[in-house]
Amino acid sequence: MRLLAAASIALALLGCRAGPATNDGQPSAPRTAPSGLDLAPLTIESGGRRHAFTVEVARSEQQQAQGLMNRRSLAADAGMLFPFDPPRPASFWMRNTLIPLDMIFIRPDGTIARIAANTVPMSEEQVAVEEAVTAVLELRGGRAAELGLREGDRVSWSD
Repeated sequence: MRLLAAASIALALLGCRAGPATNDGQPSAPRTAPSGLDLAPLTIESGGRRHAFTVEVARSEQQQAQGLMNRRSLAADAGMLFPFDPPRPASFWMRNTLIPLDMIFIRPDGTIARIAANTVPMSEEQVAVEEAVTAVLELRGGRAAELGLREGDRVSWSD
C-alpha cells in the first residue's frame, strides 16, 4: 500500500513540472505570454550589432486589433509582432494604447521599411506605410533610437 501511495505522489510531482527541461536540467522559459499570445525570439541587426528581443506574436485579426492596448509598461527586451500573410500595406493607430511605442514596419526581405518613433498614446491618427510589409514590430517608445536602429536594418524571428 505504501508503495502505491509513493508511486502516486511521484507521478503527481512529475506532472507539476514548470515545463520541459533544458539540457542543463532547468525548466525552459514558457512559450506563451501571460496575454495568451505565443512568444518568439526576434533579432535586429544594426550597425554590426545584434539586438535580441522576446516578442508576443499577434496572429489573428482579434489579437492584432487588441495589440498592446491597456498595457502600462513594456520591457526593454520585449515587443509585439504583427505578421501579415500575404504582405500588405499596413496602418495602425494608438486608440486605448497607454504608452508610446516605436512601430517598425518590416519588408518581406526582412529589412526595415519605416520606423514610426514614439507614437502618441491614445491617438487615432493613422501610422502607416504604403509599401507591402510582412510584419510590424512594436517596441517601447524610444527604444529604436536608444539602439540606433535605422531603415534598412535587418529583422529576423523564428516562429
